[in-house]
Amino acid sequence: MTLRVGIAGAGGRMGRALLEAAGAAEGIAVGAALDIAASPWIGHDAGELAAGAKGVKVASDIAAALSACDVLIDFTRPEGTLAHVAACRAARRNIVIGTTGLAAQHLEKIRAAASDIAIVLAPNMSVGVTVAAKLVEIAARALGPDYDVEVFEMHHRLKVDAPSGTALKLGEAAAKARGTTLEKEGVFARHGVTGERRSGAIGFSVARGGDVVGDHTVFFASAGERVEITHRATTRTNFAQGAMRAAKFLEGRSPGLFGMEDVLDLR
Repeated sequence: MTLRVGIAGAGGRMGRALLEAAGAAEGIAVGAALDIAASPWIGHDAGELAAGAKGVKVASDIAAALSACDVLIDFTRPEGTLAHVAACRAARRNIVIGTTGLAAQHLEKIRAAASDIAIVLAPNMSVGVTVAAKLVEIAARALGPDYDVEVFEMHHRLKVDAPSGTALKLGEAAAKARGTTLEKEGVFARHGVTGERRSGAIGFSVARGGDVVGDHTVFFASAGERVEITHRATTRTNFAQGAMRAAKFLEGRSPGLFGMEDVLDLR
């Protein structure tokens, strides 16, 4: 049986990558291509964006799109994602969410929707990043508190949120392994005379520039040695391929909120 996926934000860079991945994935077909009403692609054949989506018109009607697909894949902006989540909940369609920059109130609404539909939520759908997060968890637990933790990330100049959702995910993996949270130990800004590093802190640093798809490194530094866990993305294809795996994971799934760790059986 072929799984029909709907792609939100079809006219954007990530939307095109998702259309390509859906068209190339075994057992998956593009059922709908969504974009905002003001998009110049509305009414065009999605095959102009990705060969594998030929025969599907780009549209802005979410209800019509959901009637033509089994699961929606959304890598857009928080406001648009919440609207799509509400529509999926009403239509009883599952959704894969790769949107970053989600605030606490957004996550609360997504968790509420997961009582009625199955949702995979991950700030980074890359299989490699998911494995890297697991390695960070293992390292933080094994190395212990004598190793200072720093998370560095760099993205393209157009990215609007910082730190990236992936950086936060990696920091959360380290914090959880240490029995704490980023709310307690996260350090997100340093300027001027900051004093010595506080024991147990998990620091973040951010760079923006050019067309960098996504670089992340977690440093574990102690007196005499340093362990580095790095993931570098050179194309959006890996995120899109991970989203296809997440979509397949949701097929026939009972309501609930899941992550890529569940998709890859890394819990």
